[in-house]
Amino acid sequence: MKFLLPSINHDRLGFQKLIELNVAAAEVSFEDVEVDMSSVTWLDADMCAPLGAILYRLSAALNEIRLTGIRPDVEASLCRNGFLSHYGREKVPDRWGTTIPYQRFEVKDDRYFAKYIEDQFIHRHEMPRMSRGLQKKFRESVFEIFSNAVIHSRTRMGIFSCGQFFPKKHRLVFSVADLGIGIRENVRLAIGKEMAAYQAIVWATEGTNTTKKGKIPGGLGLKLLREFVTLNRGVLRIVSDAGYWELSGGQVKTALFPNPFPGTVVNIEIDTSDQHSYVLSSEISPQDIF
Repeated sequence: MKFLLPSINHDRLGFQKLIELNVAAAEVSFEDVEVDMSSVTWLDADMCAPLGAILYRLSAALNEIRLTGIRPDVEASLCRNGFLSHYGREKVPDRWGTTIPYQRFEVKDDRYFAKYIEDQFIHRHEMPRMSRGLQKKFRESVFEIFSNAVIHSRTRMGIFSCGQFFPKKHRLVFSVADLGIGIRENVRLAIGKEMAAYQAIVWATEGTNTTKKGKIPGGLGLKLLREFVTLNRGVLRIVSDAGYWELSGGQVKTALFPNPFPGTVVNIEIDTSDQHSYVLSSEISPQDIF
């Protein structure tokens, strides 16, 4: 069986194309599956996380996956970040240091994921300057995405992540994807509230809303990322079920896909040309103000 993959950007249309691939291959099992990439002139490397999740789901249905027709420049990029090493190619050294390697983590790999985001994302020299306190909170916010994928999504297929620094665009982009039940279903199960997929994402990113139980506060990770991205002039995108949510330029846009993504993706885009230094409000002393 053969599927044609088009070019993929980290935007609403790019996610729509991945959803279409997932829908087309949803019922396929015990097949030799060829993903023809001859039409792919560009693939934003951070989108390897949701693409890898979809292909892993295909392989879990006992299909043999082959990626064919890859153009040399695309192949070079996807060999540098290690994505194609999962499909028979050798990993190529990243001489420019622009990749955040593609990885799949088991749900029990929280310590490995913590080290991964520390080494590959948080401490990259391209990141805007942060105080130690904010850097710690930022790290916790990204880690909470992993925790949500483990606890709330109920995924059994692991968590997928990847990123890329685009020097000419001054953007650092990082994606985390899972193959779980999605935010809409999680909200329904936790608080008994029915809502559209994009409305569930809005609910999860606003105020003190959380589906966590007990005394430990939840839902703070996405709120901090939302605030930071707004100040940084970056972009935060969330795809879950059939919902699309994007924060850009301080404005939120939402949309509903015709079909669902089989899980949740959080995509963080940082403006690396930002020369501001960021601190937590709790770290500011009166001497710094007056």
